[in-house]
Amino acid sequence: MKNVALLIFVSMLSSLMTVGLFKFFDAPEKIIIREPVHVQRTSGTVADELFSGGRQRSFIASTPTDFVTAASHATPAVVFIKTLHANKKGYWNYKYTASSGSGVIVSPDGYVITNHHVVSDGSEIHLTLDDKREYEAELIGSDPSTDIALLKIAATDLPFIEFGNSDSVQIGEWVIAIGNPFRLESTVTAGIVSAKGRNISILENESSVESFIQTDAVVNQGNSGGALVNTNGELIGINAAIITQSGKYEGYSFAIPSNLAQKVISDLKEFGEIRRGLLGVSIKNMTDELAKSLAWMRCTVFLSIM
Repeated sequence: MKNVALLIFVSMLSSLMTVGLFKFFDAPEKIIIREPVHVQRTSGTVADELFSGGRQRSFIASTPTDFVTAASHATPAVVFIKTLHANKKGYWNYKYTASSGSGVIVSPDGYVITNHHVVSDGSEIHLTLDDKREYEAELIGSDPSTDIALLKIAATDLPFIEFGNSDSVQIGEWVIAIGNPFRLESTVTAGIVSAKGRNISILENESSVESFIQTDAVVNQGNSGGALVNTNGELIGINAAIITQSGKYEGYSFAIPSNLAQKVISDLKEFGEIRRGLLGVSIKNMTDELAKSLAWMRCTVFLSIM
């Protein structure tokens, strides 16, 4: 019995000594943190950051619009047009009346674009340049279906406006209207593009093309045929009409897009008339009344076949 107790005592003592020696010779390495760890608080959702102002986008301010440069470039190329109309009174007597408008020099050798209604039925067309020089103009051609006319004066080295791309014009873009309202020569007004592709049914020709640029730049009588330019001074439209109940400007003005005008004057210059392919069909805007009439026609045709 004593031998068993001694054996247990020796075993326990040996175990304790073994553990002690292991702890002594295999001490754990100490890790020293030399830099403090900063505690960061994060929001649970993106919405929390938005409402707290923690996530905001920085917007770069747009460059200020420079109307001065565009106006100084384009104004010298806008002309005053006076059209004389001869009305026969008796066999030998004629009574002359005059109308006025604006035009735009589009080439240094004297080609001028204006509206058809500014020069239509005119016996004489007189132009006054921005520098007060006066010329009598020759009518190269006129197209009532787009309200565009092309004139020519005998002059060279004239200031002119380059064509811009009217298809790239954006709604809300700044534009400048230059013309001669109420015989006030070289008048500049500014506005924005309000809409594109407007059809206001003012051209009565069956093959008329209306796709006006609508602006809120101030346009009045005498502005017809004048320039609508962008802030680069490029021609993007020919001012043609306003919608008004008072006879004066009420906030809606319309210009013929420069891309359309450029195509028309190219034909007028080469052929003296507009050349356009025709499909032999007419196009109308769909209305509720038209849709109902077409549905009734289809029903009638179906019943007749039955």
